[in-house]
Amino acid sequence: MPATIHTPSLPGLSTPDEVDTVINWGLGADSTAYLARILTNSPAHGIDLERTAVLYMATGSEWPETRMLVEEFMLPLLREHGVRFVQLSRSGQLKAAGITVLDDSRRPERLFARGPWTLWDELEAVGTVPQQAGTRTCSLRAKGEVGDRWLVQEMGGRPFRQIMGFNADEPGRRCGDTAASKIPGRTGVYPLIDWGWHRRQCEDYLLERFGVHWPKSYCTFCCFPVSMGALPAHLERMRSHLDIAGEVLRLEYTAMSLNPHARLYGRRSLLELLDRSRPRDRVCLEAFERELDVPWALYHVRRLFLLSESGKRRPVMRSTERVDIGRPQQLAQRLISVSERHGIDVEHDPLYGRARAWLRPRRAAWPMAEELFVTAPARMINKQEDTFEQEWHACSPAPPPGSPLT
Repeated sequence: MPATIHTPSLPGLSTPDEVDTVINWGLGADSTAYLARILTNSPAHGIDLERTAVLYMATGSEWPETRMLVEEFMLPLLREHGVRFVQLSRSGQLKAAGITVLDDSRRPERLFARGPWTLWDELEAVGTVPQQAGTRTCSLRAKGEVGDRWLVQEMGGRPFRQIMGFNADEPGRRCGDTAASKIPGRTGVYPLIDWGWHRRQCEDYLLERFGVHWPKSYCTFCCFPVSMGALPAHLERMRSHLDIAGEVLRLEYTAMSLNPHARLYGRRSLLELLDRSRPRDRVCLEAFERELDVPWALYHVRRLFLLSESGKRRPVMRSTERVDIGRPQQLAQRLISVSERHGIDVEHDPLYGRARAWLRPRRAAWPMAEELFVTAPARMINKQEDTFEQEWHACSPAPPPGSPLT
């Protein structure tokens, strides 16, 4: 498969002018305020629009109102000024799949919401949610790696400026971006920080310019407060989009079925933040129940928590195997019946349907093995690392007495 897949779209592709300036556009208030302002008088900001490309990486899970505002206000501006707008996405889960150019045009007519692969696809297939701890790998995979790959191919090592929309509330990101950049010829530029524009100034500028409040741009299933802002405002956004609320609740519920620690917001789950006694929350939960009205599966899940030779914790290894498929009540009853015959306790959620039997509960200290059977919506694929079985038998050579369904 080629490293880059081009998807032509009318009204036409851009001309291959040599680019010396790239503007990263994340669709949010910060980068949108910068882009809208420089388009009013680009020479005053040292920008030659003929040699500029605006770069957008489609994650596939942008909020509908953001897409609507972009198409109503910003795409007409880009067309008016003939600015090259490049829309990219990842082509597949593996880096080897490359990237897809969804559109590359000076006359963009629409925002491409997704490409052939999205982060949601991956999370749902493996039954997990983004993790707050550590590096934001989700953003790196869906955005950073995609944009960097295009820049290396497009620039070929020649000097260029990359304008980043970090506002004056986040000066530390300038240092982080400068330190992380490995693209030959690149110079990072951070105009909002230099202007002293905080988020409030960006929002005020867009309100005065377009007469609308420009919302934060982030994935619907995001768990990072820096991106999604205050949790109450995020929950209000969920309540305004019942279809999205239902899908995200299902994603989290499935992840927590396989791993009770996989809450979206660290110690809190989206599900427990919604109160059925409140009418607007109740309709979100009803949307979630509709999302659960799909075929379910019984999964055999094993995890290994191993240490390296130096005693450091290795990445957790997991094996997920689909054992059976059916209706949730049918599968739950089967798991309960078999487990009871073997003297194994079962956790059952009668409200939403999940049943879970622990053959090897997680201990407090590494190294350890964990094993369970669980029912969940049939969205996950079978997944196991090549060396898992060898590591599993080395760590836990014998199954516990009376293992059900094995």
